[in-house]
Formats: sequence, C-alpha cells, structure tokens
Amino acid sequence: MPDMTHLGLDETALERLGGLWTAREIAQQPQMLRETQALLMARRAEIEAFLAPLLAQPNLRVILTGAGTSAFIGECLAPVLSTRLGRRVEAIPTTDLACAPQLYFEVDTPTVLVSFGRSGNSPESIAAVELADRFVKSLHHLVITCNADGALARYGQGARGQTVLLPDATHDRSFAMTSSFSCMTYAALAVFGGIADRDSRVSAIAHATQQVIGAHATTMKAVADEGYERVVYLGSHIFQGLARESGLKLLELTNGGLVTMFDSPLGFRHGPKTIVNGKTLVVVFLSNNAYTRGYDIDLIDELRRDRDAARVIAITAQDGVGLPVEDQVRIEGLEDADDADLLFPYIVAPQMFAFYESLRYKLTPDKPNTSGTVNRVVQGVRIHELS
Repeated sequence: MPDMTHLGLDETALERLGGLWTAREIAQQPQMLRETQALLMARRAEIEAFLAPLLAQPNLRVILTGAGTSAFIGECLAPVLSTRLGRRVEAIPTTDLACAPQLYFEVDTPTVLVSFGRSGNSPESIAAVELADRFVKSLHHLVITCNADGALARYGQGARGQTVLLPDATHDRSFAMTSSFSCMTYAALAVFGGIADRDSRVSAIAHATQQVIGAHATTMKAVADEGYERVVYLGSHIFQGLARESGLKLLELTNGGLVTMFDSPLGFRHGPKTIVNGKTLVVVFLSNNAYTRGYDIDLIDELRRDRDAARVIAITAQDGVGLPVEDQVRIEGLEDADDADLLFPYIVAPQMFAFYESLRYKLTPDKPNTSGTVNRVVQGVRIHELS
C-alpha cells in the first residue's frame, strides 16, 4: 500500500526529513475542526449549563489566557467575543499573570478564567490558575485543552470548573503548535458564540481550510524557495493576533534563522516599516469588513508604490486586492463570512510556509531546535512563592 502524502510529500520522505508530524498536523486541520464541532455538540448542554449563569452577570470579566501560541488564541478572539457577549473579554498571557498577578486580577470582579493549553503542563499556566484562585473571590475556570492527562485538564474538573477536551489528534506531537492552535481557537469561538450556530458553518470553514492546503501548498513551497531574509505579517484587529502566531511559527520552524515581525497595517507605518528591504516578504491578512479592508488595501498599495519589499502577498477571501493572482492566497466560499471564520483558512498558508522554510534551512520540522534550548513543553521556569 503506498504511503499517504501530506503537503506534497509522502510519509516515508517526511519521516526521513523529520517532518512527518508537522506535515500531518497541518494537513489534518479541516477534519479536526469537524471533529471538534461534533465533540462540542455532544457536550453542548453541559457546557451551556456551566456558562449561562455566569454570562448572565452584567459585570462578568472573561480572561483568555495561555502561554506562547496558546496566548495568541486570546489575542485573536478577545475583540470579537467582547462585542458578541457584551461583556469585558481580555487576552492576558499566563506569562504576565504569573509574574504580576496583583496587576491583573481584580478581587471583587466575577471572573471566568479561560485557560488554553496543548499539553496543559506549562509551569506559568498552572501558576496562573492557582494565583487566580487566591486573588479573585468569585472565580470559575474554563479549560480548553488537547491533553486529557495535563494538569490544566484536571484543574478544570473542580467544583467551579469545566474542561473542554479536544480530539486526541489535536495534541500535536510536533514542536510547533498547528492543529492544537486552530481547534482550541475554534472551540472557544463556538463555546462563547453559540455551539449550535457553529454547526451550520463548520463545513464551509473546514472546506475553505482544505482548499488552501490543496491549492496553495506548492505555492508556499515556491515562496520559501525564493530565500527571503525577513518576513512581515500584518493584520487588522483579530488578524494581528494571527500575524503574531504566523511570525512565531516561522521563528520556531527555522530555529530563529529568519527575522520575523508582526503588526497591524495602520501601526506598521509608525516605525516598524523600516524593516522592509529588498529581501523582505510582506504578508497581509485582509478583512472581509469593507471599512477595515480599506485600510488593509491602502497599505498594500503603499508597499507596491514604495517598491522596497521583495514581494507582497495578500491572504484574502474577496477580490479587489490589486495584486497579481500569483501574489494572492484566495480563500473560497467565505466571501461574506465574519472575519472570525477566516482565522482557520488564513493560518494554514503561514504554517505551510514555515514548514517549507524549515526544510530549506535543512532542519527537522518536528524538532527544529538543534541545541535543545527550547522544548515542546517549556522547561527551566521557576515559579516563585508569593507572600
């Protein structure tokens, strides 16, 4: 029986290159999104019974937290969830909560701490939930994790908690988080935005994500082969969090070999634009919102006029970008979708690009850090006692 292929390479070749798990986990995201939705539907009554009385409180505060990629989930979701819920929703990394809890936790404000964790064993994440219990009088925990055996999963099973455990395959075995990121993001969006409502939309989201993988894997490999020295990701509002995650994937999978940065299209002009030179690739995530999209396109037009960047690529669900077809990653079927739905097909192109850059650097994508100074689950963190 022939090997399966992922991102244009068969599993034998991927094993030899040390990239089997990374490629497999990028490619499995459409199916994992569907499985995540099915899991949520099966537990809908339980999850909604936990959240409904909490969300009924007008002064409820929701904190979205995690470390690294898990923290960026909150950055992608906080603005949209705050608007939809009519409640205060903030993204605060566990790496901030753990080192300065007195600045972030509010003793008398009812709070739901939403903890994201692939493994659920990061020291800062465990410290954050414990500190929250010490600081906040009325506190509830919602844990969204991929690991049934992690410390966070167990913590969420307490009297004031709820654990949403995602499909086992989302507990990514590779170094860089891919399907764990997209499925934890999707789960939070569904839990707070309406699980049943998502049921009618997951098929289009998964199909669009699959379309990007199928149509643009070879494109991303060709872009990687062009040999850029700097890569900039830009996105407005929730896409700024996605830009940050995209930059991190590239740093991780090239072992720091590529200089990356992120910003918003409007913020980019205020100094960060000086990074652009003749070896710079700029990637812009375009909003479906007509007002916001105007700013995105203005920046693209400006970059084209400047002619300083080596290449500008738009990731977009709509036409009218003003770039050649070969410089667009076009998302099918979501032309009228909310921007939150675009998070999932938008992220796979940067993930694939990072994978191919890792191979170009002759690294093993599943474990790109050759020195062992960074690890799949962070090590070397000492949590200090708080008196």
